[in-house]
Amino acid sequence: MKILVIGGSGVIGSKITEYFKQKNYDVNFTYMKNKSNLDNGQYLNITQKHHTVELIKKNNPGVIIHSLANMDECEKNKEKANQINVQGTENVVFAAKTINCKIIFVSTSAVFDGEKSEYIESDKICPTSHYGMTKAIGEEIVERSGLPYLILRTDQPYCQIKKWQHTNSVIRTIETLKANNILKEIVDWKNRPTYVPNFVQSLEILLESCAEGIFHIVGDDYISRYEMALKIAGVFNLNKELVIPIKSNELHLPAKRANVNLENRKLLRTTGFKMDNFEQGLKNMLICSNH
Repeated sequence: MKILVIGGSGVIGSKITEYFKQKNYDVNFTYMKNKSNLDNGQYLNITQKHHTVELIKKNNPGVIIHSLANMDECEKNKEKANQINVQGTENVVFAAKTINCKIIFVSTSAVFDGEKSEYIESDKICPTSHYGMTKAIGEEIVERSGLPYLILRTDQPYCQIKKWQHTNSVIRTIETLKANNILKEIVDWKNRPTYVPNFVQSLEILLESCAEGIFHIVGDDYISRYEMALKIAGVFNLNKELVIPIKSNELHLPAKRANVNLENRKLLRTTGFKMDNFEQGLKNMLICSNH
């Protein structure tokens, strides 16, 4: 099985690439800004259709894993978000159709508005942010492609990162508390924080089982950012007293965030694979950081 990871120097993309290389899959990846320290990286700007088609034809993968985008950056630059998440996805799918390969599209909880207490894979998408809207359109492009596909929605991915990669709430919390600084964290934002290596394991199982369709690949806890910070402090032996609860209206961020509870039981039913809860993911992260 030959795999091409689009966005292979980003947080999720790099973990996918590293893991599949270690498992001796035939895997290549693309990057745009950061080449990373892995072999087989190829520059690609997916908004350039001709280049995208030529690169994908040249690699001729059996599977393309499309993993790109950052929420706040998409809200700050909506035109860029459209170019990458919509036009870029159209270009990748067009190229994939020329070689008839499988598409795996990494999506987000932001395709929902948070009005329901829980969301299953078949629920109608209804984004409230521009980022969510562009990812929802990306999902529709993949679904309409006629290609075999997986759409993997995730939420609040966290893990150790490279210096050029976008940070995450777990890393920010650890760095703030290690510096003995006050951390104001939000009590009314809830997420399903997802340990990225755990996400990658589930991806491999879905891929090897030839699964298709939409799956929610998220951690097993639906908790607030404040609760997350307290758990991080506990696992990493940091000072919980520095964590101060606040309401989200005290912040001014570009992206509107809905409280979306992605139900992940379909993954367990389909594959037998159970996602870790947040505390277990943190413990795994701590073990990795000590090696």
